[in-house]
Amino acid sequence: MRDWMKNIPPGDLQNYGRGGFFSSMTPGKRAALVVVDVTMGFCGSPGLTLEQAIAQYPTACGPSSWIAMPRIERLIGLFRRLDLPIVYSLADLHDARWTGNATKSNASLRREGFNDFPDSIAPREQDWVLAKEKASAFFHTPLTIYLTRQNVDTLVFCGVSTSGCVRASVVDGFSNGYRTFVVDECCFDRSEFAHAANLFDMNAKYAAVISLDEAIEMLGAQKRLAAE
Repeated sequence: MRDWMKNIPPGDLQNYGRGGFFSSMTPGKRAALVVVDVTMGFCGSPGLTLEQAIAQYPTACGPSSWIAMPRIERLIGLFRRLDLPIVYSLADLHDARWTGNATKSNASLRREGFNDFPDSIAPREQDWVLAKEKASAFFHTPLTIYLTRQNVDTLVFCGVSTSGCVRASVVDGFSNGYRTFVVDECCFDRSEFAHAANLFDMNAKYAAVISLDEAIEMLGAQKRLAAE
């Protein structure tokens, strides 16, 4: 049992299973990685407690960010080696002045360095950095156009927060007909409860929640299938 599953009441797991949830999902022929909002504004500086990180940026997740960071780096590296598309999303701080924040919070996101990516996972020239105004990377953005041009039928998600922008993007990805996978070790949240509850619900309804090792195995198999 994965660590996050230990926070789910056993009865919920059993009842959802009886209801036919948790069905398996198989990848298609070409995957893209969506790195959701892994910027300093949602992480906070390394070495800070959660309270200190929130004082720096109200949306920061603190230590959980930096626990996940090496795993996210490893996942990004895998997509680079396989020459598969990578999309990084971040908050559109400019247009948010007119359209409002992605949540009902009135906290200001316009702080120095908010949209900077940590050096270890920073995008490269071939990666697309997608600014979004709301939680989902799909909502009023040209993401589906890009994925169509890239012949993508499978989406792998990582990032922050599990309960917010990751979940919203996963639901919209599934709703748009993509095969959706969430790498649990590469997602993080300021709340362990919210992290676990949303992984549980996405795994039940909208995606396959997999480990980093499972993602590596899946992408290797997908590459072999595409070559046949």
